[in-house]
Amino acid sequence: MSTASSNRPLLQSAVALLSALLLGAGGLLLGFGLMIPAVIALTLVGLELTPSLNIVLSLLFIQGVGCAGVAFSYVKARPAVAPWVRSKLGIVAESSVFDIPAEVPDLRDAITVGVGYCVALGGAILGSVLITLAQRLTGTELETGTNQAAQIGMENPELLLLLIPASVLVIGPSEELLFRGVVQGRVREVFSPVPGILIPSAIFAGLHWFALTGGSASGNFVALGILLVPALVFGISYEYTDNIVVPSLIHGVYNATLFTLLYVTVAYSDQFEAAQQALLAASL
Repeated sequence: MSTASSNRPLLQSAVALLSALLLGAGGLLLGFGLMIPAVIALTLVGLELTPSLNIVLSLLFIQGVGCAGVAFSYVKARPAVAPWVRSKLGIVAESSVFDIPAEVPDLRDAITVGVGYCVALGGAILGSVLITLAQRLTGTELETGTNQAAQIGMENPELLLLLIPASVLVIGPSEELLFRGVVQGRVREVFSPVPGILIPSAIFAGLHWFALTGGSASGNFVALGILLVPALVFGISYEYTDNIVVPSLIHGVYNATLFTLLYVTVAYSDQFEAAQQALLAASL
């Protein structure tokens, strides 16, 4: 992963921030934009768009093409595009090799995965529970939105059994390639570790606004604040290990755990109604 240089002109910093935001949002928008004509085409040929098919298409286009595709494309295109952009903007900077380090986790990486998973899951669930308790104690009601995939899973519990392995095999790796590998890697080229982690984490959590369904503006803002906890864990683990496999595993297992717990709460909805709301708020 690239690291910040000692000289950080304002223009260079602004370009890094803008490119990071465009890459993160652009990956998601590209996947969604490609998914729409695919849905239309399937509908025209008479294929029913079931919840299961909708989830599969989302995993294929948004996570697969949008996140992973944009990440790999950026790494491939950067050697040709970056010098051209710098020359047009008059930015004088040393050429640097941009890559996304990935290797089989060693013992330190494995420990980081375990600790990161516990902190991410515990922090998100604790935040959700504290907000729920605060509302009950103050008599206020804050309507938070729910993750669309989790909401579909609640209505079709069998889909949660698909989302559990997909979290580890597709969702975690693809989103981490884009948001930690590319977005955080790009920001870290000109910023030191603390803002280099905070900024990408805020972008990652903020873009989940569009994945929320329902809820008030203030409620969704609080929900994004909860999601910032695991986002920071993903970013810190990548900075610490310089191995994209580590945050990918933390993210994937984190999501898989939430989907597993959500499946249990749906199956026993009468006993776990309060826990269900906390899990929905923590879903990424």
